Order: sequence, then structure tokens, then C-alpha cells
Amino acid sequence: MPLIRKGDGARAVAGDTAAEAALRGGTSNERWAAARALSGRAEALGVLGAALASEPDARVREAILTGLARIGTAASAEPILLLLRSDDASLRAAALDALRVMPRALETHLARLLDDPDADVRLLACDLARGLSSAAALQLLCNLLTRDPEANVCAAAVDVLAEYGGAEALPALAACAARFTDVPFLVFSVNIAAERIRSQPPTPDG
Repeated sequence: MPLIRKGDGARAVAGDTAAEAALRGGTSNERWAAARALSGRAEALGVLGAALASEPDARVREAILTGLARIGTAASAEPILLLLRSDDASLRAAALDALRVMPRALETHLARLLDDPDADVRLLACDLARGLSSAAALQLLCNLLTRDPEANVCAAAVDVLAEYGGAEALPALAACAARFTDVPFLVFSVNIAAERIRSQPPTPDG
């Protein structure tokens, strides 16, 4: 067992406190170094999340996002999810990249994202579901096809199901086409997806 000197714990706490202070009010280089020092530390979730909301420097923001992704919990995904509503395309892209490397946390939030009042958020959620491609995620996309009022959102879900869906997606695809008979591009996409699924070889039992 390694020897732990009495002062080691106090120095670690002091180091964390200094990093948190730097992240709140240091120079860009100091904030970047602080974000890296706190990366993956569950106890630093609050300060990392708060800093993400107001950080103007892209390099620092990337370090914060990496730190939150390394924590990898549903709670650490929350501040990242807020960026999906940004008007800045680069912020949305950075958030998507971070969420893709924390699939277990993302799956916790997927149902809520696919039911969000903002159609743009639902559209991005369909793209995130592609990275999960789990049975639960695909079922959520099937459910979306039966209720979502936006053709573009449904088209994004259809695109994912065309690649990863199985025969269980066919009823939802048919329901979607029936709801959007006046949207030719979506009906066409549904037909292509259904053809791809039907052409797949059957999965062997066991």
C-alpha cells in the first residue's frame, strides 16, 4: 500500500480550489489548464457545467466538454444538452461530439430529447440516436414516427431506421407514410427504408 502523507489530502483540496477559481476568472490559458485539471472529476461537475454556459474561448470550451464527457453521467450531460439550443452551429456541433462519446448518459436523456417542443432539438436527437443504434433507441424513433408533426424530423428518424432498423420498424414506417401522404420526399424515404429492411436476410435464431 502506498504511503499517504498527512499533507497530501490538504494539498489536493487546495489544488482543486485553485483550479476552480482559475476556471471562474483566470486568463484563457489558466482556464484551459484548470478545465484539464478538473476533467473527469465528478465533484467538479458543478463548476465545469457553470463554466461551460459562459465560456467564450473555443479551446477552453472543448476542454470543459471533454471533462464533462469523461465524468460520463446523466448529470454531466445536462449542461452539454443546453448547447443543442444554441444559435451557434459550432456550439451545437461541439455538444453533439461530446454527447456521442458518453452513450450511456445520452441514452438516459434520449426519450426527453425526442419529445422536446423544439423541432430542431428533436432533429439533432435523431442524429444522436444513430450513434446509439440500440434496440431502445430504435424503438423511440419508431414511436416518434407515429406522432411527430414535422416532416423533417420524421425524415431524420427514417434515415436512421433505414440503416439500423429491423422488421419491427415496418409498422411505424407505414404509419408515418400514411400521415404524410402530401409530403412526397418523406413517402419516398419511407418506401426506400422499408425496402432495405425487407431485403435484409433473416436473423438466425439463437
